[in-house]
Amino acid sequence: MTLTQLRYLVAIADSGFNITQAAERVHATQPGLSKQLKQLEDELGFQLFLRKGRSLEGVAPAGVKVIEHARKILSEAANIRSYAANERGEHRGRLLLATTHTQARYVLPKVIADITRRYPQVSVDLFASGDAEVLDKLDEADFGLISTAGSAPATSGVAVPLFRWQRVLLVPKAHPLAALNRAPSLVELARHQLISYESSILPESSLQRAFAVAGVKPQIAMTARDANLIVAYVRTGLGAGLLAEMAVGELEGDDLRVIPAPPELPECITWAVVPRGRVLREYALELLHGLAPQVDARDLRRILEGNLAAEWPVPPRWQAAA
Repeated sequence: MTLTQLRYLVAIADSGFNITQAAERVHATQPGLSKQLKQLEDELGFQLFLRKGRSLEGVAPAGVKVIEHARKILSEAANIRSYAANERGEHRGRLLLATTHTQARYVLPKVIADITRRYPQVSVDLFASGDAEVLDKLDEADFGLISTAGSAPATSGVAVPLFRWQRVLLVPKAHPLAALNRAPSLVELARHQLISYESSILPESSLQRAFAVAGVKPQIAMTARDANLIVAYVRTGLGAGLLAEMAVGELEGDDLRVIPAPPELPECITWAVVPRGRVLREYALELLHGLAPQVDARDLRRILEGNLAAEWPVPPRWQAAA
């Protein structure tokens, strides 16, 4: 049994049992991956996957635990490599961040630029997606960035609060909401079509809950993951855009106006989620501290190592953090 075989095994599971995609994922050939899987199954004495002809259909009952343990072994092997590189003072490698589109576009550019200037041999990969997919990507990513309406995200990882932010409305200057010269109430906002993030349509979203408390339903005309798409459709007159405040900093101009969102909508917090037990490379730790400068760097390291209880300072408001 080798680490390569375990890596291939996990890749197959994570690729929906598609051997071709799994081989691409681990930069291997399809015959080579299949051969390693057969050798591993021969050594263990049972099949790890259910088969239909030459295709894999799912995980065999005996394979469930094996894949679970394989993930743990690969994680610990990665930790050993990271620890050794840190001890050697080696500052080159790959930094994978799982993040939402808004954080990727408006929060990360400056801190990533700072890190790559200090560590020119580090390459940064961004996986931009929705919040749920960000958390699913934590097996591979160094850490992830997501936002919640106040409470810490439901995750087994260590959640570091970075900054607080509000939602705002973006409307054409001729829109009726622009004439209010104040934040509309949820009842007033419910009279107009909305364009917002895709999470807004989920029943458990803070937006849906707030409207339900007010006794009205939002008219959501369109959703998108990318704030730039929301802005584009606001310009068409489709509806009022409801966005994170960091996404509209330079948008107010001759055709658009930014107004406060209803005060009933709760404040949001952006979090960095680090898989528990993960040993971060020095450059990853510095990037994380760049996102949360209000946290003492030594305390951050000790908390992530499990040597200090997580007692975070109140995260700053976005304007103060920017």
